Amino acid sequence: MQKRLPGSREEDSWLSERQLAELVRADEAEGLGSPIPTQVVSNGEYFPHPQTLEQRQVEARITQLADKAAKQLGMSRRRFLASSGGMAAAFVAMNEVFGRFFEVSPLELFGPAHAADGVPRDLFVFDDQLHMIRESFSGPLALRAMSQGAGPAASAAGFDKNPFNAEGLPDELGRPWAAWNPALGQTPITGANFHLAKFIKDVYLDSQVAVAILSNAPLGLFEPPGGAKPRIPRSVDESLSAMNLTGFQTAAVRDWVNQIAGSTRLLAHGQIFPGKHNLGFMQQQIERFHPDSWKGYNIAYTAKLDADPESELKQWRLDDEQVAYPTYELIRNNRKELEKHPGFFNICIHKGLAPAAPDTPEQGAPSDLPKVSHDWPEFNFIIYHACFGPRFFDAESLAGIRAGKLRNGVPDLRWLTEFAQISAPLKNVYAEIGTTFASCVVTFPSVCAHMLGQLMKYLGPSRIVFGSDALWYGAPQWQIEAFWRFQIPQEMAKKYGYPQLTAQDKRRILGLNSAALYKLPTNTAAYRPVPRDYEKLIPDQLKATLDFPGLSRPGADRGALHTVPEDKLAALRRDYLAAGGHPSNRRYGWIRRS
Repeated sequence: MQKRLPGSREEDSWLSERQLAELVRADEAEGLGSPIPTQVVSNGEYFPHPQTLEQRQVEARITQLADKAAKQLGMSRRRFLASSGGMAAAFVAMNEVFGRFFEVSPLELFGPAHAADGVPRDLFVFDDQLHMIRESFSGPLALRAMSQGAGPAASAAGFDKNPFNAEGLPDELGRPWAAWNPALGQTPITGANFHLAKFIKDVYLDSQVAVAILSNAPLGLFEPPGGAKPRIPRSVDESLSAMNLTGFQTAAVRDWVNQIAGSTRLLAHGQIFPGKHNLGFMQQQIERFHPDSWKGYNIAYTAKLDADPESELKQWRLDDEQVAYPTYELIRNNRKELEKHPGFFNICIHKGLAPAAPDTPEQGAPSDLPKVSHDWPEFNFIIYHACFGPRFFDAESLAGIRAGKLRNGVPDLRWLTEFAQISAPLKNVYAEIGTTFASCVVTFPSVCAHMLGQLMKYLGPSRIVFGSDALWYGAPQWQIEAFWRFQIPQEMAKKYGYPQLTAQDKRRILGLNSAALYKLPTNTAAYRPVPRDYEKLIPDQLKATLDFPGLSRPGADRGALHTVPEDKLAALRRDYLAAGGHPSNRRYGWIRRS
């Protein structure tokens, strides 16, 4: 007879009674409360591996560090582990066991005031890539599940295995599905994680982001009325219907955030739909909401090649004189926008994060960059994801590194290495590291070190910009902290000629480079917070705009991109932290009995 209570976690499990007898519930048995998991936690769909020797060593060292620091600070161990000092303790322990990948000082255990190498309070962070979704949209849940790791949250959202690692390949530490962002815990995965209210909290309260760009992604298929099979869009309107957020909606959020904050906290991307037959839509965006810069996807079906309304939109390449160049010319002809939107000539292009595909620019290869950067020197081409080829799970790159596959003397990371090498002389080409960094810093640290080393070697620290791709992977703060602490192992740097990441280099990448591209101030005091009751201030008009289709919006010029001495989103964050808000490191699922 089964002894599982109806509605209990035992009832939800697929494990047998015999297997359950060998397990305990993680939320009841895991007494440490580490900010980073120290053993495999099963969601009940598979029998978890026992804790490895290295994981036991990490856990034991975190316990030692936490006990000592908590006693000196006069707090409980669990409360300490929910603080920045607890996160520092986890980084220290991981360095001691797995090798030194993270810049972290033992002094950080005692708080920011004592931290020699911790994230500085005055760090200026410009996040080049943020995402949210319109209120009537419910996804993309797969990205959150993939980054959150195996557990009941992913299971409840319908994911029984890593959605981007169907083969079950291991990461660098032997795990097929580990959390990128342990701070997420087992927060339920729903579309509400990506809506406007959560966007404000995650970005402006739970992170050090001062200013950011809200982006959009025309990657969906059109779903015809009546339940017909989804197909490639045939027009801009059909493409817009499948988006998580349109350019018009993006601008509406920008205008509201900056209004209630009283300073420029958010910028908005316009959407690149190339081709002569899309020029009217491109001009309409400029006149109706004045983009701060542009976002395009070569891999997306967005180019209109002829006037036939039944012809499908096509993928495109940056150096196509017949398709892309008329769009660049239209942007150049509107150069008056530069007066109030100095990033108007910044062309941000998604390249990378693609499945195995033909080695073509339309799929993400960088071979179209030399010609376009030469032909359009007035533009800055900011290549999002730095052309990193693997799609979210970097086992391919790790295998190539271990096999000794080289391109001009360095490990050949698909498309990224080629991009870095051919872009070295192209002074108006920049690398953005959204998702590229997040996907490997915790799970593939060697890949991360090679990725950053190659970008530093060929582009230098002044042509790399930070993006988090939040909210897909939770609040951006974990990436900011990980990037500030990350270092390239000295042996690797010496072997391949990689420069080390200095504190000044990290400041450039995390914010100063983008501030220069958009001509924004870098003094964090210039950016004021949103008021405490920001949710109540969301107007009905914005709520309506954030419902599909969100295309109607009165034309309005929001004025110059100048800041005022104080902005109202940083004070709110200070109030939030002062009120004692801190993460719960509780995990739900099953672990092996010790």
